[in-house]
Amino acid sequence: MSIDLTQFQQTFFEESMEGLDDMEANLLQLEVGAVDNEQINSIFRAAHSIKGGSATFGFDQIAGFTHVLETLLDEMREGQRDVTTDAVDVLLQSVDILRSMINAIQNSSTYDEARAEDIQSRLESILHGGEQASEVTSVTVTTKDNSTQGIGWNISFTPHASMMQTGNDTVRIFRELEEYGELKVVVNTNDVPKFSEYIPEDSYLSWQLTLLTEVDKTVIDDVFAWVEDECDLNIEAIVDEKNTTVTTSSPEPLSTLQSTSPGQNSTSAVTSASETRATSSKATESASIRVGIDKVDALINMVGELVITQSMLNQFAESEEVTTAQIEQLKNGLGQLERNTRELQESVMSIRMLPISFIFSRFPRMVHDLSNKLDKQVELVMSGEGTELDKTVMEKIGDPMVHLVRNAIDHGIENPDQRAEKGKPAIGKVNLNAYHQGGNIVIEIKDDGAGLDKDRLLSKAREKGLVREDESLSEEQIYQLIFNPGFSTASVVSDVSGRGVGMDVVKKNIISLGGSIDIESKLGIGTTFRVRLPLTLAILDGQTVKVGDEVYIIPLVSIMESIQIKQDMVRQVGGDMEVFKLRDEYLPIIRLHQVFEINRAVEEFENGLLVVVEGSGQRVGLFVDELLGQQQVVIKSLDTNFKKMAGISGATILGDGSVAIIIDIPGMVNLASIQNRDVKRAIA
Repeated sequence: MSIDLTQFQQTFFEESMEGLDDMEANLLQLEVGAVDNEQINSIFRAAHSIKGGSATFGFDQIAGFTHVLETLLDEMREGQRDVTTDAVDVLLQSVDILRSMINAIQNSSTYDEARAEDIQSRLESILHGGEQASEVTSVTVTTKDNSTQGIGWNISFTPHASMMQTGNDTVRIFRELEEYGELKVVVNTNDVPKFSEYIPEDSYLSWQLTLLTEVDKTVIDDVFAWVEDECDLNIEAIVDEKNTTVTTSSPEPLSTLQSTSPGQNSTSAVTSASETRATSSKATESASIRVGIDKVDALINMVGELVITQSMLNQFAESEEVTTAQIEQLKNGLGQLERNTRELQESVMSIRMLPISFIFSRFPRMVHDLSNKLDKQVELVMSGEGTELDKTVMEKIGDPMVHLVRNAIDHGIENPDQRAEKGKPAIGKVNLNAYHQGGNIVIEIKDDGAGLDKDRLLSKAREKGLVREDESLSEEQIYQLIFNPGFSTASVVSDVSGRGVGMDVVKKNIISLGGSIDIESKLGIGTTFRVRLPLTLAILDGQTVKVGDEVYIIPLVSIMESIQIKQDMVRQVGGDMEVFKLRDEYLPIIRLHQVFEINRAVEEFENGLLVVVEGSGQRVGLFVDELLGQQQVVIKSLDTNFKKMAGISGATILGDGSVAIIIDIPGMVNLASIQNRDVKRAIA
């Protein structure tokens, strides 16, 4: 019976990506010179697992490429080759190639085959003399006229008993050998058992092969790459005593043999590859999640508690008469049910929570590549990697963080000469930090670079017509200008940044997650971007408010304060536009009953409440009838059945079964943004 291996491919893809991440992290920590056995063993194991898995699934290109990579790592692991900067760079690029190969198979797309061949040839160049091995010499067959000529190879091939069970086929191996020359095959059947002891899935044969060819031994090694761990293999050169002799020679030095392809800039190639990896998170988003056994155990315990509570409540349903004591027990049972439900909810949500190190792990490589490309010295300091975040939020925040870190290195960190002139250390610092604050997670991207020039930002904004000449802005509002589409102060456009593309997308993506982004900066000292995100997109803490006969939910994290005002405290500008002055700041007022066209709602300010909310760096006042209470609500998306409407982020089902709309605060702020601009113009 054949086994359908496709059902296991997704697991292979996920484990391979994790292995590549481990390889990359360890390669970045390798020190030039002596080999760190623990690190090189971790890298080798990851490469070996990828090679074995890809061979099993028939991904021959991945297996063949990884075999060359693994051979180089094996020589380092055995102490036959020192770690060099060039070798590490090529190995890092090899990780990028493998990642693109796996992505191509997973998404039925293509990858850069020419670059893959170039990197593989560079690996082979290092193996065969591009860099000098410390102990090993190479064997060459030399004729009397001193011209190099291969004669052939004697191959002893004995598969292990289980080799056929991994999907390998000796016939295919022999057919591939025949492509390189004349092949003679002699089979050995001495190990075939009696029929009563015969196991059909096992292999009992061995072969003695003679291949007459001029190809190098590495070509023969590649043919057996998929089975080298599943067989006993011995390959020896055939020597013709009349015409040839076998000699040994040391490899030529690195300077004479190592090369890159014409026109290939190795640093640019590395940077391009790391950018591809950093911005392709959507292509590799996992459909599964790894869960710790402790979380599963907690979930099982909660279900057990629910079963016990259900049994207790069922007793009251079976009773024909209910006594006062039973009513008290019923209340206790309902309270216990509420506690169990809340704990079950927390346990289920914790399953989706992953440490933010899954995002942070991509940045050491990116900082390494970008700093090399920009000729800057940058140290990346990470903290709070264990802070947990919902998997869905994490997958969507990856790209915005990439843009912020790239800009910190490109625009923020100065080159060593500029830093020396300012009395700063030559090595700049980029700090990534994550921590919980209330019901949010806060991610900080901080650099000790040049900082933001407020005057230059404001001048550029006025030049582009984003700000009027007579309009005054606060410091925070000036910094927020960098998130406008097409806004850039870069004097030189490069392939790293300077086109004004990216920062507007950063803010848009963060807002779409129900988050916000703030900026703190001091000229000449540095800049801090502070991103606030909800821990999960499934549940939020909300304030229920009443508007007419309807109930709405306002996210609690967006509420600054609630106040009661009088009509004479409100000014009307521009016709029907209403504003309220709160501590020297004029806030646009949005009457929710007008936005949602609700009848029988409170219209006099004295009889209602003004809820001051903040979103996208701006504040507005939402006028409602009354506040009802605070509660956690489960967010239900409306996108499936309704078109997108500004000011609405979803809905929830309340305890009485009614549906309440969840207000999108950034959307409401956007509705008021034009009003806000007109208000300032009218007041000025």
